[in-house]
Formats: sequence, C-alpha cells, structure tokens
Amino acid sequence: MFETAFAKINLALHVRHRRADGYHAIETLFAFAEDGDVLRLTDAEGLSVTGPFAAAIGGGDNLVTRAAEAYRARFGGAAAGFALDKRLPVAAGIGGGSADAAAALRLLARRDGVAADHPDLHAIGAELGADVPACLVSRTVRGDGRGDALRAVDDAGLAGMALLLVNPNVPLATGPVFAGWDGVDRGALAEGEPLVVAQAARNDLALPACHLRPEIEAVLDWLSAQEGVVLARMSGSGATCFALFADDAARDRAVVPPHWWALATRIRG
Repeated sequence: MFETAFAKINLALHVRHRRADGYHAIETLFAFAEDGDVLRLTDAEGLSVTGPFAAAIGGGDNLVTRAAEAYRARFGGAAAGFALDKRLPVAAGIGGGSADAAAALRLLARRDGVAADHPDLHAIGAELGADVPACLVSRTVRGDGRGDALRAVDDAGLAGMALLLVNPNVPLATGPVFAGWDGVDRGALAEGEPLVVAQAARNDLALPACHLRPEIEAVLDWLSAQEGVVLARMSGSGATCFALFADDAARDRAVVPPHWWALATRIRG
C-alpha cells in the first residue's frame, strides 16, 4: 500500500493578526499538485527514507512516525513501518513533512477501514501541524484560523491546471518568516471562485521571505515573465514559488535554470 504526499501550494495567504496563543490568524486558499513524495507501508517498524532529499530529514522521529503513534493511540491497530521516497525539498513552503504525515494517516486509515473523513483524523492532523488537516484532504480548500479550519470551495476552474513549482535550492524555516511579518493587516481574503480570488489576493509572507532569501524574488520575477502565466506567487512561507499556466504547452516552454529545483505538474482535482 502506498500514498502520494501531494505537494501543497497556497494560492493566497493573508496574515490578519497574531493570536494570544502565539499562532497567527491566517486566511488561505490551499491547492495541491498531482505529484509529491511517496510513502509506503512496510513490514519493518520505523521509517526508512530514500530519494533526492532523503539526507535532509534522515530517519527516526519525524512527522510520519509521530502521526503513526498518534493514530495508534486513538484507533489501535497493528504497528506500522514506512518507506518514504522524499522527492520534495524540505523547509520549502509546499507541505513537506505535513504532507508526509497526512499520507501516513491516510495509509493507516485505509489499512484499517477507517473513513477518510473521520473527525479524529482531522483532530490528530491539527495537533501535528496547522497544514496537516488540509494535506489530509489534498484538494483545493479554504483555510482559516491557523489554516486548519477548512471549508470546501468549488475547484472546477482549477482542477487539472498546468502548474510549475520552482525552488532556488535554499531552505527557509517558517518561524523567522512569520517573525519578519510587519504586523499590518492588509485585509480579508475574498470569497468566490478560487482562481479569481487568488489573482486579486496576495501572500503576506512573501516580503519577509524575500528579505531573508533574496533568491526568492529572482524566482518570482522569472516565473512572472514566462509566456502563458496566469498566476505567479510564493507558496506558504517559501522558498518555493509556483506559476499556474494557461496550458501544459505554455508550462513546458518555460526552461527552468539548472541551478533551481523544479517540478512540472498539474493542480489536483
């Protein structure tokens, strides 16, 4: 049994204020690529990691093993081992460990016949991280609160859309980016058709991220200049940026500089 840990993007990310619990209140539109890391159930307990970004996380305790422990504490069942093919860069604003943890929860639920929408899976996900509930769904959704209060949206205009992810091969931790936010509330995320809303929206973390990693601005400028781009933006807290294209052919005409990581894919519907 295996699950894809689908890469996450934030079509928009509005930071409204810092909450009393230390988290930031955000409004975001999550969408997911058709591709990502691949997680398999194995006979051996623990976690083995292979793939181009394996060295960045290693084995042992991480969100996958913590997700499995939390699942077993709630649902019981046999112990599980996992093999992770780590294809996505880490500390990159595209889900990473959150998507891997969500894939582990989906795998275990499928193994044990637990409904994919069981509320306890969402609760476990929210305890593991703010992005994990959205990654459990891995469909276009709106996120409020910490990003874990989810609402369904109509993704008909996005599903299957050509998507290019680009990372300048620099990691960027979330904490310093949020710490660099200037605290200015620039307004709410609108309601409506997700692509239209996203085009009129913003990512409030882009400016502090670019201050920390100027390479991000170069990626954004390059993506915005490509023919056929419908939307170009940084995802999450960076450093990965993305572009939505009018079609696959336009996406594939964009020749990414060789010193950057890239993934040509589509929006998962």
